[in-house]
Amino acid sequence: MFWLVDSFEAIRDFMSLGGPVLRAIAVTIFLMWVLIVERIMFFRSSMKSMSRQIHDQWESRSERRSWAAHQIRELMISRFDAASSKGINLIQTLVALCPLLGLLGTVTGMISVFQVMAVSGSGNVRAMAAGVSQATVPTMAGMVGALSGVLLVTLLSRKAAREVEFLEDSLTMDH
Repeated sequence: MFWLVDSFEAIRDFMSLGGPVLRAIAVTIFLMWVLIVERIMFFRSSMKSMSRQIHDQWESRSERRSWAAHQIRELMISRFDAASSKGINLIQTLVALCPLLGLLGTVTGMISVFQVMAVSGSGNVRAMAAGVSQATVPTMAGMVGALSGVLLVTLLSRKAAREVEFLEDSLTMDH
């Protein structure tokens, strides 16, 4: 139980060290990971059943060679593509937003340092340290958040494209 309290205290101290921009970065990273986990769960469960259902629907058709059948096939593939790619653009946006928020934290932290220097001069190193931490911690957090999301969003988008391509290849046009 003490480890849990210690963990919360460490997170609280870290969040206060980085200033208000770090809270925005934390919310962005949390939202990004919620969406990533949702996509992973979709790929492991709903996507397979959806693909099977579309495949069975197509195979149960008696006629598959006409223009109308071709349009129905394209509609099925398009719906599957939309379902498999849902949320990936938002995840990519959140990944790109993390370093920008880190840069915002850098700027606000440096403004704090310059305010201390203007009021007390450059000799008060202790007063400038809070501004320096507000400048560096959000930058690091933004980069870590972006790096953690870049790999997974790339894997998710490739998986979605691969599954759409597999479905497209499996829906034959014979009969």
